[in-house]
Amino acid sequence: MIRALYTSATGMKAQEMLIDVTANNLANVNTTAFKRSQVNFADLIYSTQKPAGTEIAAGVQTPTGMQVGTGVRPVSTNKLFLNGTLQQTGNALDVAIEGEGFFRVDLPSGEARYTRDGSFRMDSAGQLVTADGYILAGGVRVPPGVTIDKINIGTDGTVTAVQGGATNATLNLGQMQIVRFVNPSGLSSEGSNLYAESAASGPETQGVPGVDGMGTLRQHALEGSNVEVVTELIGLISAQRAYEINSRAIRAGDEMLSTTTEMIR
Repeated sequence: MIRALYTSATGMKAQEMLIDVTANNLANVNTTAFKRSQVNFADLIYSTQKPAGTEIAAGVQTPTGMQVGTGVRPVSTNKLFLNGTLQQTGNALDVAIEGEGFFRVDLPSGEARYTRDGSFRMDSAGQLVTADGYILAGGVRVPPGVTIDKINIGTDGTVTAVQGGATNATLNLGQMQIVRFVNPSGLSSEGSNLYAESAASGPETQGVPGVDGMGTLRQHALEGSNVEVVTELIGLISAQRAYEINSRAIRAGDEMLSTTTEMIR
């Protein structure tokens, strides 16, 4: 059997995965703080028919060998944590991270998750929560009587508010902290703009925004997706053409088999 049939089949499967990942990137082009994924490929094991340096005569060695590859395989998909474009919203509880870092949120189970989506809301207890209701770690709480438009979030994460009334006293509501990881690409994507720590990402390092390499915070803004539509479309076209070329290689192998069969008849 011609090996090209199986080799080209691995190429078609690889391009299918690339198209799947590209489609997910394009689907999330307007998702807040979404990070695009890329697929990494590696060639498969080689069939060595003659090693390089084989002695063909006394004192004579071949300068090159003879190896035939068996195809390609996807090795990994990784997130590219490049900053997206900041979009001004005017909402006092919208916070974007400029630079490295993640917000930590606590699930009802007590587990920690991480996000760069800073579109926060207030729950019935005045706590800052995500759109899904997960509480922002750090204990920031807005007391009764303080309206959202009176809340101020500094670049260092300090949360203050002006209390209504005759005094107009400034209240300290808490400190937003962010975390970062040695290898953010090793985080596990959980959906809903959340990531989970993994053995590859390493443990979280907590810090104050703007200190020791942590990103700073920008109130009244959200980070957009870092997907570039033109780049994704070019990749989509390239993957489609590669898929077609691999299918033609299979067709060529099939025609060779057909010719061989006709010779036997």
